[in-house]
Amino acid sequence: MAALNDIQVKELDKRASGQAFEVILSSPVPDAKIEFPLSPLKKKDLSLEEIRRKLEAAEERRKSHEAEVLKHLAEKREHEKEVLQKALEENNNFSKMAEEKLHQKMEANKENRSARMAAMNEKFKEKDKKLEEVRKNRETKEVNTDADN
Repeated sequence: MAALNDIQVKELDKRASGQAFEVILSSPVPDAKIEFPLSPLKKKDLSLEEIRRKLEAAEERRKSHEAEVLKHLAEKREHEKEVLQKALEENNNFSKMAEEKLHQKMEANKENRSARMAAMNEKFKEKDKKLEEVRKNRETKEVNTDADN
């Protein structure tokens, strides 16, 4: 550890908002032995059986992880299938409803057209009757005028 005489403090800036300092440490002594608080971990020799157990455990973890990923993917695919099926059903329902509305409109238009045609035919029949009456009246007038002459 550095002693107090190894540290120099220089004031750089003084403001109302705070102060700035520069701390200068002296260079370490080359002969000083640096002690690390933790000693390096010693590797213990593993037996062949322990290595095999660890490899098997790692393989089991890998297989377990792979199975979990495959399960997740299968669930995701199933969800996608359900969403697609629902979309298809909604599309079919929409198509059926649109087709029904179209048929209803076409039927209503057909009925309206038939009603208009019937009304027009009725008008034409009435006009024909009036024309027939006018012809008869003219003929009777002509016959009466011919008879008077």
